[in-house]
Amino acid sequence: MKLIVGLGNPGIEYAETRHNIGFMVASCLADRAGIALKRKGYQGLYGVGRIVGEEVTILLPQTFMNRSGASVAPACQSLGVEPGDLIVVHDEIDLTFGSLRVKVGGGHGGHNGLRSIGSALGEPGYNRLRMGVGRPPGGGDVSGHVLSRFNAAERSQLRTYIEVASEALELLLREGAQQAMNSYNNREILT
Repeated sequence: MKLIVGLGNPGIEYAETRHNIGFMVASCLADRAGIALKRKGYQGLYGVGRIVGEEVTILLPQTFMNRSGASVAPACQSLGVEPGDLIVVHDEIDLTFGSLRVKVGGGHGGHNGLRSIGSALGEPGYNRLRMGVGRPPGGGDVSGHVLSRFNAAERSQLRTYIEVASEALELLLREGAQQAMNSYNNREILT
């Protein structure tokens, strides 16, 4: 069993914000695979199905970003998911919009959702799909930036960006982290 977690905040007011790009990518992947994210459990919404021959659970924690570990840890425990079978999709301010990186392990880098997951699991060795949302212009308020909506130029490319990220997750599931890194890290996604 693989567990794919899209990070974000519940509620309509956060639905299209940069911080919720993890929700957007996980939902797109679920749609592509015909997996309905309607079950309630693990303090989240989830669905179960198969993607590229792998049995997967896709989870959208409903705990708010800063408490993501309260959803992810019980899901891992209940499903018997080891760190190598966990994939977390999250926003990343240190990458420009349109960039993505597959990563295994590492610290939280100031991301409160990752901090919460790391604290709850005690193990940083899970897979990540880091989705670039850029830094605030002029070094402004990071919190305000990630909780803001994408601008018009970004919105015009957002669907493509999310689709490519879903393809990267499918490759990660099918061929592993190293192949996904080789194929997607440092690649121009939006041309």
